Parts: sequence; structure tokens; C-alpha cells
Amino acid sequence: MDFSIIRKNGGLVKPYEQTPSETLDLSVIDRLPVLRCNTRTLHVFRHGPEAAEVIREALSKALVPYYPLAGRLEESNNGQLQICCGGEGVWFVEASANCTLDSVNYFDNVESIPYLQLLPDYVPQDEHNEPLVQMQVTQFECGGFVIGLLFSHTICDGLGAAQFLTAVGELARNRNITQLTISPVWSRNFSPNFTTTPPPIPPPPMPNYKLQHATIDISTDHITQIKQQFNKSTSQNCSTFEVIAATFWKHRTISINLTHDTEIKLVFFANCRRVLDTPLPKGFYGNCFFPVTITVSSERLTRASDIEVIKLIREAKGKVGEEFNEYLKVGESEPFGPAVGYTSLFMSEWGRLGFNEVDYGWGKPVHVIPIQGSGIMPVGIVGSLPLGNKGVRLMTWCVEELHRPQFLLRMMKLN
Repeated sequence: MDFSIIRKNGGLVKPYEQTPSETLDLSVIDRLPVLRCNTRTLHVFRHGPEAAEVIREALSKALVPYYPLAGRLEESNNGQLQICCGGEGVWFVEASANCTLDSVNYFDNVESIPYLQLLPDYVPQDEHNEPLVQMQVTQFECGGFVIGLLFSHTICDGLGAAQFLTAVGELARNRNITQLTISPVWSRNFSPNFTTTPPPIPPPPMPNYKLQHATIDISTDHITQIKQQFNKSTSQNCSTFEVIAATFWKHRTISINLTHDTEIKLVFFANCRRVLDTPLPKGFYGNCFFPVTITVSSERLTRASDIEVIKLIREAKGKVGEEFNEYLKVGESEPFGPAVGYTSLFMSEWGRLGFNEVDYGWGKPVHVIPIQGSGIMPVGIVGSLPLGNKGVRLMTWCVEELHRPQFLLRMMKLN
């Protein structure tokens, strides 16, 4: 069918009440050049009549305690990135679609999603400073709705963004509450080397490959089986992410058929809120993570068992606390500039961030869809299956067309 939307209103949503007018410093992690981008997601809800009106009001109220999100990025006189809090607001668009969500299968097919229509359109900018949060609520004929969200990665990581949306949901469900369940905490001065500016990372070279999309649903039975095997072999437990990362990395490496002496990498970010010498308080919503990088030869990985690969991942994760605290003292930027190329694989875990738990008054989302960015780094995103289904959905942009059939053949056996 011809899918189309009509955007009715677009404008700034400002804090519901007067908020502090001040300039706030960002952490050394917030200021990393690699985070100067917007994350883009779609949040699909089965039901929610008049959702835009309800969410707009709740958004305005949430921007009172989360007032830095209504500000703008600016550079200080010495070149440090800061947030100028002046209550300018976030960009909000109301739209309607000409069909039901059921007719587009709740956008279950990532390749056919009309992203540009569901995400906010052009934002009028004051010079180069755009809003840190941009949202479009599209109402469908069935009464369901989709939120298209752009969020500045400089101001929040995934956990922080989900915390903010949870607050909006709490205010949407109960317009009379005066205190959020989790109060936001700024705490961006967790680094003793706060004024250090890391050297700029040169832009990565453009790849000579084109990454193809593939979505793989992995059953709970397979995950449980590998967890039991790992426990039997080591007397330890492992996580669902570790199981998926190990099998995904191994099967992709076999599928792309590298020479045995090729050095390959697996990279993912670990949440570091609790590994700091002084753990960050509950309610912190900034960036606090560190890259975990595992490097081995192609031959070693393809010959290893799933249990052995999980051990490699857990060993690397076990060092992250020490490595992160050392990084904060030294301030080097190299860990955040992983090698880009077909031999590297980046993984991100979305299923446990909290986006799938956000409720604006009509229940949790059917599913949450992260939108891939540049396509330079082969990537796999671990998420949840649509509401009501058990298992894991792995969304990937990680292989060329030449390697896609073999990759899918191997991965589909995990279902």
C-alpha cells in the first residue's frame, strides 16, 4: 500500500515551569567527538488515542527536572563542550498516518520502514545549535501510534535516554504527581581529569564494502542450552548478551571466510556506572561507558567452541573497571576510536536499556527499533522480540551480499 503521513504541527516544547538559567559542564565521556551525533529510534505502540497531546504535556513537565535537555550545546572560551540551559525546549511534531499499524505489520520488517516519514522533519535552527531531543508522534487509524525519536548522544547514553522517557511516561499516566520515582542527577564531574580535552579522532576511511541488513530471531531454548553448557563446563553463569555475542561473532567470522592469520575484533560498550571508585548515584543520566575490545586471529575464533568464546568475552569484561578508572586518570582517547573495517564487529545491547518498559498510559511498546547510522562499522544490535514473544531479536548490518546467504544459513539454526 502507499504509506503516507501528514505532519500537522511542529514546534518547541518548553519546560512547564521556570527552570535554572545556567551553563553546565559535561563529563570527559560526554565530550568525546565520537558522540557528537543523534541516536534514532522508533517506538511502536498498539494503542493510544490522542497520544500526541498527552505526551506533549508530559514532555513539558519532564523538562522541569530534566531541564538540561531543553538547553543547547555550546563551546566555552577554551573549547570545552558545555550545555547552555536557557529553557529553549525540545522539538516536537504531531502527525497522522493514512493506515492502521496492522496493515504495515507494526513495522516488523526493518527494511521496509519509511524512516524519514516517521522521524521528525526539518528543525529550524539558531545558527548550528539544534535541540538535544527531537520527537514525532504519528497517530494511526487504528488508534495506535509511533514515536520517532532523535536524541543527542552527547547528553545521554541509552540508559539515560530510557530513564528520561520513563519519566515522561510516568507523568503521562498520572498528571498529578509531584515527584518522579527516579529523580535525575547530573553528576558529570566524576572524572578527576575533568578539564582534559582528548585529541580529535580523524574521520574513519570510507569502506569499500556495502553492508546488508539481516534480522535474526534467536529462541530462548537455544540461549538456555548454551547457558547450561557454560555452567556445566565452568560452574559459572553467563548472560544472554554473552551467548549472543559469542555465537554471532563466531558465525559471522566463519561466513566471511578470512585467511587464518587475519586479526579480528569484537567491540562493545560496558556500562561503568557502578565500577567507578565512587559509584554514580541512581538517577544519573549521562554517558558512562567504556569499550570492551577482544582481538584474536580468525583461525582461533572459528575453531573455538561457543564456551571458549564466551570465556574470552567474560575475561575482557572483567578488566573493564580497572581499565576505565585508569582511562579517567590518563584521559587518552584511543579506546573510543576502534579500528573500522570488515574484520571488526561492533555490538550493542538494547534489550535491557529500559525502552521496552516505557508506558505512556496505554501499555508497553510492541517493539523498539534502533535505526542504523553510517554503515561504516559492521554492527549487530541485540534487542527484544515484539511484545508477547520470547527470545532475542538480533538486528545486523554486518556482511556483504556475497556472504549474506551463508551467514543467514548459520544464524537461522539458532532459532
